[in-house]
Amino acid sequence: MISVQNISKSYGTQLIFKNGSFAVKAGEKIALIGRNGHGKTTLLRIIAEEEECDAGEIIKPKGYRIGYLKQEFEFASKNILEEVCLGLTSEHGDEFWQVKKVLVGLGFAEKDFERAPCEFSGGYQMRISLAKLLVGKHDMFLLDEPTNFLDIVSIRWLVEFLKEWPGELVIISHDRHFLNEISTHVVGIHRHAIRKIQGIVDDYFEQIFIEEEVHEKQRTNQEKRDKQMKEFISAFRAKARHANLVQSRIKTLEKQQTFHKLHKISTLSFKFQYAPFEPKNMLDAENIGFHYPDSSYLFRNLSFSMQKGDRIGILGKNGMGKTTLLRILARNLEQSEGRFRYHKNTRLAYFAQSNTINLNPKFTIEEEIMSVMEGANTKSARDICGSMMFSGDMALKKISVLSGGEKCRVLLGKIIASPANVLLLDEPTHHLDMESCESLVEAMQEFEGAVIIVTHNEDILERVTNNCIVFRDRNAFFHHGNFAEISANINDEAIPGDSGVRNNEKRETVNSFKEQKNIKKERAIFIQERSKILTPLKAKVKEIENSIEEFENKINLVENDLITASMNQDSKSIIELSRELSLIKRTIDELYITLESATEVYEKEVLKQDNNFKEQFS
Repeated sequence: MISVQNISKSYGTQLIFKNGSFAVKAGEKIALIGRNGHGKTTLLRIIAEEEECDAGEIIKPKGYRIGYLKQEFEFASKNILEEVCLGLTSEHGDEFWQVKKVLVGLGFAEKDFERAPCEFSGGYQMRISLAKLLVGKHDMFLLDEPTNFLDIVSIRWLVEFLKEWPGELVIISHDRHFLNEISTHVVGIHRHAIRKIQGIVDDYFEQIFIEEEVHEKQRTNQEKRDKQMKEFISAFRAKARHANLVQSRIKTLEKQQTFHKLHKISTLSFKFQYAPFEPKNMLDAENIGFHYPDSSYLFRNLSFSMQKGDRIGILGKNGMGKTTLLRILARNLEQSEGRFRYHKNTRLAYFAQSNTINLNPKFTIEEEIMSVMEGANTKSARDICGSMMFSGDMALKKISVLSGGEKCRVLLGKIIASPANVLLLDEPTHHLDMESCESLVEAMQEFEGAVIIVTHNEDILERVTNNCIVFRDRNAFFHHGNFAEISANINDEAIPGDSGVRNNEKRETVNSFKEQKNIKKERAIFIQERSKILTPLKAKVKEIENSIEEFENKINLVENDLITASMNQDSKSIIELSRELSLIKRTIDELYITLESATEVYEKEVLKQDNNFKEQFS
């Protein structure tokens, strides 16, 4: 249990967060969310005492043990079994069964236990570090993107482990589905403020959206009222009989709360360029198989056809050949058997994080984007740079000085710049925040061509795919249907076993996921009913606002007529128009009162619905 009290952090003139306070109570599982660069990892480092805050403090009990999963790996042992055993405390040093159980859960075979950590890829090295943390007797875990490089089966194992773990947890992840499965509360960093709510990530984003929508309505309404009051003050300041009214309006202006315009927060913006394609079939593959020299086959017997509009998710445990298949389809690697043929009008765009090594270190970001553009011009290149959050002079940074995440954004920018009708995407979300992931999902849904994607993000697979390629038992097969249809079966077939590992509790994983599907269905029904209640209330507010706008436009017309009548010295028209103007202004005042009442009813109902949602689904 910890208490974060009024902490602030800046880097030079860049404010990260200010006066943030929240507590992590016993057993709470906190999803820590926010845009990239808004301070999530910084906050974790401050809690782990690896970085200092500029102001404020963090209070924790004496002897409270915090385990922190870092992004950098350091190993000291000759094999992974001994390395992970270093995580055991002195009083639990003989619990090797627990170490083996965790390693198997994270996708290691028993034959791997004697291998050196340095023999494994970066993804598996992250798993070794995670395993060492999980076997330790910590009171709190701080996990920074623990699902990067984990496959779906290992992610599901980790979800069950963390849900049953009794301690506290603060976790950063771009995988919304993963966080929703685990979290009891959300801590968000937004507009330099830190806030905590009870519920899941979806609840947090909905609350932020509603609050900012209400704020903007209040701001625009305030601007309209201020304009009217200032016009009244200006018109009647010199008239003695209106002195009290004028002073009242002046005091109201001075005392009222000011609603400032919310600045737009930068995020990645995806819009893939579609290269027109008229025929039906884009790709035909027959009995594709692959093996490396002097090795057994990774997979065999893959046959499928792909048409425009297909969204194919590639599924399977790590090491089975998912990335290898994408490389074959991208013509970067030759298959060992079988054949495949693209239509002559097919144009590919291929994203893989390993492709960052192909970026020219001497190029600027702008030059790298322009290198793949047809009829390249600086303005178009700058627009794409801006959509990847390299605006202004940032587009002139050299590739050689960019971080790994920034280089991946350049690769995504190059795909956006390249007209294509087939997208091959290998884990495109690893360096993206949730808002950017959402933008990518929408772009994939809108893309007119076909998409083949490797991702372990179940939310993306459920929302995007309509067909799947599944790797299992050194074979790959094509499934005509979306991810949701085979989700539980994949888990049942591929879940890591506990052979040779002490484990008396077999999890009923399939039943667990069926129950989660039912909960999602109930949530969808609730949201639909909520919309039925709120939509007419929101429409009423909008109707009043439109009426106010119509009458304010009418004021301008009447005032112009009044000026014309004054110039023509038409006293009769002046009297009639003055009365009409007075009537319109009284009507507007009455409408503002009605608007305030209708807005209050709408906001109260929103709050009521939010509370009902939390009671049912928290």
